[in-house]
Formats: sequence, C-alpha cells, structure tokens
Amino acid sequence: MTSFWTGERVRLRAIEPEDWTALRRFAEDEERLGDVLHPPRSAEGHRARAQEQSGAAPDDDRFSLAVEDLGTGEMVGALGSHHADRRAGCFEYGVTIGAAHRRKGYAAEAVTLLLRFMFTEQRYHKCAARVFASNEPSLTLHHRLGFTEEGRLREHVYLAGRHQDLVMMGLPAREFAVIDTAGGG
Repeated sequence: MTSFWTGERVRLRAIEPEDWTALRRFAEDEERLGDVLHPPRSAEGHRARAQEQSGAAPDDDRFSLAVEDLGTGEMVGALGSHHADRRAGCFEYGVTIGAAHRRKGYAAEAVTLLLRFMFTEQRYHKCAARVFASNEPSLTLHHRLGFTEEGRLREHVYLAGRHQDLVMMGLPAREFAVIDTAGGG
C-alpha cells in the first residue's frame, strides 16, 4: 500500500530545515505575482522559519507540509491547515505552489490529500478557503475541487496598491466524499 500522504504526482511530507531555500523562493514568487506582500526576510529568517516548522508538532490540527514532486523529489509548494475548530468541525487551509510549477496539477492533488485526511481521519465537517477575487486560477481550482462561493467580502483586502474583494469558499465533507469517490478530486 502506498502512503496515505502520496498521490500520483505529489507527496506531502514534513518541512525539513533544508527546505528554507524553497520557502524563500515561494515567498518571492507570491510577491512577484501580486499574491501577498511582506517586508523582506533575511536568508537567516527563512532558515529559522524552516527550522521551526521542521521541529513543530501539529498544533490541534494546525500544521504545515511540503508538497514534493514524486518524480524529482523537489519541493514544489507548501500547504497547511489553520483555524481548525474541532467543536464547530470546520478548518481552513492555504496552499502555495512555486511559480515554475503552477497549473500542473500539484495544488489540486495536494489539497485533495489534505481534505481526505481532515475529513476522513480527523472527522472535520467543513473546509473553508479565502481567495483573492483577482486570483482566477485559485478560484477555478476551488470550483473544480467542489468548493462553492459562500460569500464575498467587498474591498476587504489591500493588495498591490488597491482594495479588492475576498471570496469565501466552502466545502462540506459530504460533498467532498461524492467528488472524491467519483475521481473528481
């Protein structure tokens, strides 16, 4: 049997200290593509972050994982769960894929593996995702994965010199199960 964390193209694994260069590259890609803007972080800052994440235990179903290409062993992205609320049965997640690896199916497969774990093993009821309205590829991905737009916070985020909408998307476990068993995930 293959690992629960392995798909056809990707493997989700713990972040290792040597992943700091990939994490730095992803941060630069996000800035260049207008996804997010943070003050510059030093190489040592990226090293420290990777070191911290590599030694961190999951915090009540909040964790970060590396997305690794099965064929090359290269870290092509990262994903993590956050805002996990066991009582309500809801969690959120975030994913980033390096610019050179986008639109190749890595995000869809990585997110499907995460959803399968959180819904079937951790028994969460619903996943939520927040997507910038200007991020058409991410909106398309979420629709393809079965997410539904549940709301729109108008002019909610300030990014790239302007306010823009934040799209709230949701996927209940029962809807994911239908998609997942049909091979849509």
